[in-house]
Amino acid sequence: MRTIERVKDHWRLAVLGLCCVAGMLAGVSDVGVGLERALRATAWQIRNQPASGRLHIIEIDARSITAINRWPWPRSNYASAIDQLRRAGVALIAFDVDFSALSTPAEDAAFAAALDRAGGEVVLPTFRQPLGGGRAGWSDSLPIPSLRQHSTLAAVSILPDRDGYVRRAPIGVITNGLPRPSLSASIAGANGSAGDDFPIDFSIDPGSIPRHSFIDIRDGRFDAAALAGKQVVIGATAVELGDRYAVPNHGVIPGVVIQALAAETLATGKPREAGWQLPLLLAVLLGWAILSAESRSRFVLAAGASPMILFGAAIVSNAALNIVFPLIPAMCVIAAATIGATVIRLLRAAKRRRAHDPETGLPNRFALREALRSYAGAGVVAARLSEFDKLAASLGADGTVELIRRVRDRIAVVSDGTTIYRVEDRALAWRCYDAAQLEARLATLRALMLSPVEVVGRRVDVALAIGFAEEAAGNPPAQVVAHAALAADRALSEGRNWHAHDTADEDATDRDVSLLGELDEAIGKGEIRVVYQPKLDLKKNRIVSVEALVRWHHGTRGFLSPDLFIPLAERGGRIDGLTLYVVERTIADLLQWQRVGRPITGAVNISAKLLGSDSFTQALVKLVRCSGIQPQLLTFEVTESAAMTDPEAAASALHTFRALGVSISMDDYGTGQSTLSYLKRLPLNELKIDRSFVQFAHQNRADGVLVRSTIDLAHELGLKVVAEGVEHEDCLAFLRNSGCDLVQGYLISRPVPAAELSSLLDKGVSQAA
Repeated sequence: MRTIERVKDHWRLAVLGLCCVAGMLAGVSDVGVGLERALRATAWQIRNQPASGRLHIIEIDARSITAINRWPWPRSNYASAIDQLRRAGVALIAFDVDFSALSTPAEDAAFAAALDRAGGEVVLPTFRQPLGGGRAGWSDSLPIPSLRQHSTLAAVSILPDRDGYVRRAPIGVITNGLPRPSLSASIAGANGSAGDDFPIDFSIDPGSIPRHSFIDIRDGRFDAAALAGKQVVIGATAVELGDRYAVPNHGVIPGVVIQALAAETLATGKPREAGWQLPLLLAVLLGWAILSAESRSRFVLAAGASPMILFGAAIVSNAALNIVFPLIPAMCVIAAATIGATVIRLLRAAKRRRAHDPETGLPNRFALREALRSYAGAGVVAARLSEFDKLAASLGADGTVELIRRVRDRIAVVSDGTTIYRVEDRALAWRCYDAAQLEARLATLRALMLSPVEVVGRRVDVALAIGFAEEAAGNPPAQVVAHAALAADRALSEGRNWHAHDTADEDATDRDVSLLGELDEAIGKGEIRVVYQPKLDLKKNRIVSVEALVRWHHGTRGFLSPDLFIPLAERGGRIDGLTLYVVERTIADLLQWQRVGRPITGAVNISAKLLGSDSFTQALVKLVRCSGIQPQLLTFEVTESAAMTDPEAAASALHTFRALGVSISMDDYGTGQSTLSYLKRLPLNELKIDRSFVQFAHQNRADGVLVRSTIDLAHELGLKVVAEGVEHEDCLAFLRNSGCDLVQGYLISRPVPAAELSSLLDKGVSQAA
């Protein structure tokens, strides 16, 4: 268990490392600027707060413009306002009004005198503006000299981003060759350098800043006590004056309000903009919590709470410490960790499904091979049920499942508590850790099996043939399992209770390969037959295609499973001749069906061994061309693993067949390690989803998601989809609703000879499915 946990920790660390890389890449690039701004805006909405009340806005509003009835205003109006504000005890008066042009001498003198009476407590604006007139560069605008003598100058420059939104304000600006504080810095008494800027805190509600109409101030119609000791900024809010800018959260607002918000921001100190490294470190800790969550509920809790914790920490640091942290790099870590954990959990779930027999729920051959790789033992024991087909036919599907479980229970009595695996439909296996005790334990098992097994109210006699194979050093797990199964076969064929695999069995296996020498003769004698499993088109609701399958009825050995002789043919170099025979037989049957008015297409499996053979490719192309069949009626199926064994050779061969007009189908899709790059590289027309995913897709949510997503992916790539292993009406209905194109399986029909297929076509789809 400690080893398994260490492996899990290594995987978690590897995934977390990739998450950190993703976060750091986001940190050193401009990725996610828009999302960063959206998060900042959300934080402002959450922190929504009123202004301090220390700063008031004197509005040059529509009412004031109407009352004075000319623009620009005579500057004596500003002089009167300054005198009124000074009498009210205002601490500071700042203007966001352009005084760079001369007015009349009397008006300029009146304004200058009011500034002089204010004793330098008035701030006038400077600003930079483009030269205009098609000329490049900037000009600096300052108040006229007579006004500068009795006032403080500050810059009112606005810093819109490229999208036109104002999010930042300057601390200082160089105008006319001199560094000057910004208007907001002057009001807040903040120090800084020219060229330095800061983020405006838009959590401050601009509507909460106290406002007064300019005309009321000029005429003394205001509560002087309300302004005593306060700072005021005078600027335009009237729409017709056009001094308005877009800002986050508050839409388009006047420039003077932006200056006020900037001053309110600096009043509590310049916001410190920290780097993304500290939030990234917190995100790494949260990412580890996400990756370490074992249960689904803890994973959902960790994945859901982590971004909120990160976001909440950023809000608190901004509100309490006046520190602004960028969050996107850290959020990238959280997102990557969540995605990585989700993928790992899906893979584990798929592996668990792959590692269990869908009928009985017992761990299967795949699980046994994984166990053999994980820890060592003495060997593997396989128990094969004698006359299994007869028992299955008698008991039915449910009874057969119960039978397997009952036999499993009896084996568990003697297997010392080890896991029992269903490695074939008729074979169970388990691991042995003490070979010296094996024979005694098997004797006990034989005694137990003398008693009939109770199944669905019936007492059934069950005989077991036992095989044993050592876990010799260097033997692959799959080979150990195969040797145990072969030993059980040997015990069954020889009528013995059990048999231990040894080197003599290797020789016997080699002798079995003599079947290869009989293969060519078997084709000539008609022992090799081609049967066809129909494919139902779910849109046309009729059989439109078949898959050609090969069967060998040996003269002395009887029916030989394709799983036995096809691998032998592949290893013995006879698979090319067998495949050409199947293609030739399929073409002949397709032409015959076409002649009698039943045109359908046919698919033939092409072995992985053949995709890299130029001679086979040439022979197959010649056969198709000389047959007279339309190549469009043929489909060549290749397994996912076949396409990946030698992708370049496979792609070359398949492109040749595709150029001929033959369709290409990827068989057993989902059981290998295929990637989108293979789907793009290979000239496919069709994907066949493996029965292990299809069979329970209507019941198992995860299988259903995988099947639907595969169908959608295939359709996006312009491919048709065939679902294998359809055995239930509910499964067929699920596939119809999921948009699957064709289906095949025992619900439609078992593989049948060509003659029976003709009658099946005559019956119509209502009887076929």
